[in-house]
Amino acid sequence: MTSERKSQHLDIVLEGRAAGNGKTGLDSVLFEHVALPDLHLDAIDLTTDFLGRRVALPFLVSSMTGGPARAAGINANLAAACQAAGVALAVGSQRVALETGDAGGLDHSLRRAAPDIPILANLGAAQFNLGYGTDHARRAVEAIEADALIIHLNPLQEALQPEGDRDWRGLLAKIGTLARDLPVPVVVKEVGAGLSGRMAGLLANEGIGHFDTAGAGGTSWAAVEGARTTSPRDAAIAAAFADWGIPTATALRQIRAACPDSTLIASGGVTNGLDAARAIRLGADLAGFAAPLLVAAIKGPDAVAEVFAVLEGQLRVACFCTGSRDLAALRKAALL
Repeated sequence: MTSERKSQHLDIVLEGRAAGNGKTGLDSVLFEHVALPDLHLDAIDLTTDFLGRRVALPFLVSSMTGGPARAAGINANLAAACQAAGVALAVGSQRVALETGDAGGLDHSLRRAAPDIPILANLGAAQFNLGYGTDHARRAVEAIEADALIIHLNPLQEALQPEGDRDWRGLLAKIGTLARDLPVPVVVKEVGAGLSGRMAGLLANEGIGHFDTAGAGGTSWAAVEGARTTSPRDAAIAAAFADWGIPTATALRQIRAACPDSTLIASGGVTNGLDAARAIRLGADLAGFAAPLLVAAIKGPDAVAEVFAVLEGQLRVACFCTGSRDLAALRKAALL
């Protein structure tokens, strides 16, 4: 059932039935144009450090998934392209792999294809109220030789799924236990409704130092679940929440203020390199992309590489036209 549901999710996103309202708030970040940049465009340094590795671009391929048969090809294409471009890669949920043994490409072959980039494992928070524990988390990390484990938070999506996980009591403390027990960092992310500064602060008190906003404005998982259901009642409930959540720009500002020393990934409706520049200016360390890469990830690594080239070019021009010689300078670029 889980594999089929994830495959349905993939189809709905590909068919364009999952788009949010696009109101990420990032377009409110207006850079002052620098008419005389004292720079050479090609010399701008876009490298950064993430999870102990140097990456060529401040991008993360955010978690994407599908049924295991489809996921294997997607994961292989993404791994090859990310290795070539020097981009970090986060995998989709490993629940199916852990419970059925059908890895969908989420095994040691992933690290063999991408030996030099940060790779992030992924499990849903709700599973830790359904029998999962530190051992499951370790298995997810070891299966792909990951540099970190993402714990994704999706209470809205679970509430709207007929088969969703309803019991979310006590999960904050359990996430804290994982952060203390695992040998790699734990990253906490939402899946499209945003992470608030207040919640990030509570998680920081439990030892979490890495966050992914996954704010509102991009893919709407309420719309996805509304498209899946055959019940008019459930569809009507889901429809009311199609635009629910904290816009990505707001989440970024809040989390950076609440957790100034944390590592912060901006995702949720980040569609191009200019959006990435805006997010970095608001305090992000990396920008996460999912839906903009999905079609390319199905086609092959060359198609993904072309998307990366466009994103890099857009970010590089944004740095050039703000007079920013590197990412540190971009974080201080003048705004209107």
